[in-house]
Amino acid sequence: MERLSQVMRLDIASKENRKKKIKTFYAIGFNIFLLGVLALCIIIALCAGKYPITPAESIEVLFSELFGRTGTFSEMTRNVVMGLRIPRIFASILCGIMLSMSGVAYQGIFKNPLVSPDFLGVSNGAAIGAAIAILLGFSGAFLSGVAFIGGIIAVSITVLIPTIMRSHSNIMLVLSGIIVGGAMSSILGFIKYVADPETELAAITYWIMGSFSYVTIDEIKGIIWTMLIPAVILLAMSWWIDVLSMGETEAKSLGANIVVIRNLAIACATLMTASSVCIAGTIGWIGLVIPHFARMIVGPNNTKLIPTAGLMGGIFLLIVDTLTRTISVAEMPVSILTGLIGAPFYALLLYRQRKTLT
Repeated sequence: MERLSQVMRLDIASKENRKKKIKTFYAIGFNIFLLGVLALCIIIALCAGKYPITPAESIEVLFSELFGRTGTFSEMTRNVVMGLRIPRIFASILCGIMLSMSGVAYQGIFKNPLVSPDFLGVSNGAAIGAAIAILLGFSGAFLSGVAFIGGIIAVSITVLIPTIMRSHSNIMLVLSGIIVGGAMSSILGFIKYVADPETELAAITYWIMGSFSYVTIDEIKGIIWTMLIPAVILLAMSWWIDVLSMGETEAKSLGANIVVIRNLAIACATLMTASSVCIAGTIGWIGLVIPHFARMIVGPNNTKLIPTAGLMGGIFLLIVDTLTRTISVAEMPVSILTGLIGAPFYALLLYRQRKTLT
């Protein structure tokens, strides 16, 4: 009888291992599919716009730049592809990846599906930094740098409040984010009130609504390491985020240092969010909605969820950015479309998961 019980346990364990392998292969296959979709979206984005370019011309320009060859394309075509479209394509993919990965990390750490990358006040802080930079006449890399500093200062204040209160609970940190976010919104409102309505106010408003119009390769080079290094760290510690999401008691029983893991994950996600905001301004919904859709496809395991959500976010933001510059005569701010697309999809998602949320 004991031997039969042992055989049954081994059989159950074997079935569980097979299921895990199948899920892993499925996640890898789906990510390969997403990479193919991303490549297709890049080609479409290179060709679409007020100055139409054929796929053959786009690929020829890219190969000529990579390998130093001369092509049959015009100088105008080269300038449009390399000077205008490649920077914003690269920036939109990067920002989509970073915001989605940050959203997964925040939702896992705080065990809250309604948490988004900007809930610690990073977006409002970056917006204040950018607004001050615009008032001082800064632009380009200087504006992005001041916005980045503003975002980090806001998050630092958010993290400092629980320390002063001598409470390290997740609820206290969330409440601190609400306090700081509200205060930053008021400060931003005052800055907009004193700004010149014909010049500075328009620039501040446009930046806050998000756009990749003025992104340059040099600007991306200056900020890319504050995106990639935290992203790699976040991927490496994805298993520990899974452990943390099980609850403090279970995490401690597995030997997890909760404070270190939580603070490191928050720091990485915050750097990724702040870097994205300082490049493109405030872009909503991506870090909130995309993790939910990725979770529906590959499950809640963060080792699979984080890379999948990143790829889906990069594709989504690239599609949105392409639409903003092609569907109307004047370019539309990115946040308008992300809100128009994200809000209904999120409502549908909540409707489908209404029984699990009650």
